[in-house]
Order: sequence, then C-alpha cells, then structure tokens
Amino acid sequence: MALDGPTPLERFINGILPENPIYRQVLGMCPTLAVTNGMKEAMTMAAAVAFVLTCANIVTSLIRGLLKPHLRILVFTLTIATFVTIADRFLAAFMFDMSRALGPYIPLIIVNCVIICRCEVCASKQSVATAASDAIGQSIGFALGLASIAALREIIGNGSLFGVTILPEAYWPRWGIMLLPPGAFLTLGLLMGGFNLLSARSEKRKKAAANQA
Repeated sequence: MALDGPTPLERFINGILPENPIYRQVLGMCPTLAVTNGMKEAMTMAAAVAFVLTCANIVTSLIRGLLKPHLRILVFTLTIATFVTIADRFLAAFMFDMSRALGPYIPLIIVNCVIICRCEVCASKQSVATAASDAIGQSIGFALGLASIAALREIIGNGSLFGVTILPEAYWPRWGIMLLPPGAFLTLGLLMGGFNLLSARSEKRKKAAANQA
C-alpha cells in the first residue's frame, strides 16, 4: 500500500523547478558536464534519461510491495539497467552517429543518481500514477537543465544552435573554451548561481508578503 506523500500533481510540479535535478538536487552531474557542448547531444541524453526514469519508476512502483530493504538498491539497479540497455541498443540501431557521439554516457545512465534517487524516494513508496508523474516532472526538469547549459555553450562557443549557425563568425568570435570541460564547469556555475539567486529572492518576497498579511 502506498504511503502518504505528495500527490501526482505535486510530484510533477516539484520535479520541474522546486526540486530540479540539476539546479536544486545537484544530481546527474556527469552527463550534465560531459554532453552539453551541443543541443543535439544534450536533448538525446535527456530523452534517454526520461525513458529510463519513467519505465524504472513505474516498474518499481508496481513491485514496491515485494521489495526487501536489504535488496532494494540491487533491484533498482537491475531494473534501471534493463531499460538503459534498451535505450542504448535503440540509439546504436537507429541513431548510430549520436550513439558514437555520446559514447559511454548512455550506459552510465545505470548509475545516474537522479534515477536511483527517484526510485528510492518516490516509486518504492507511492502509487504508479504518482511515480509516473514524478518521473515525467523530473525528466522535464533534467531536460531544462541540460538545455539551458547546452544552449549557452553552443551559442557562445560555436555560434550555433542544434548545429545551425545563428551567429556568423564575422559578428561573433568563437569562444572555443566553452565547448571544452572548463566551459562546462563555468556555465554550470553561473547558471546555478543565477538560479539560486532568483530562488532566494522569490522566497524573500513570499516571506515579506506573509508578514504583511
């Protein structure tokens, strides 16, 4: 039986911004830093994670009554690995160039902390509807995080978006460092700082409004 907890709608909304996997929970940093030098790679990774997370959450919720405390992490990992293999083979069969570009980062979804965390926090304790809503919300939040970093890096570093040139080199000098690992850390730090600043200001306004009420 599902334990009391956030409703499906609350889980969905929380996953997008209040509990954003990248900017609030700081999870999944490996793909966040490694595959965000282009929007195509970032969105492919986001889609793969969304597929695995949604399927793993649903299956975990369906078998939550059978889970044993000392075996739950093993069950989570095996469940996730099954769907990661499906995603990996699909990309290799139908998107070979993208599969090569992403390299080992698709198989590494198996140990993505975002997915294991959601299986533990939500899917193993709540209904299928709630688990699915949580997965979709977290997937959207993860995709928004990857998209924001990848868009900034690709535009500044290569003057393009999704591989299409939008800033000719004559008008925008290429910042090659943005496409390298230091650019990933710099972009993540700046965006995370901006996100936290906006969140802090929002909380401050809410407290001020509550005090005036």
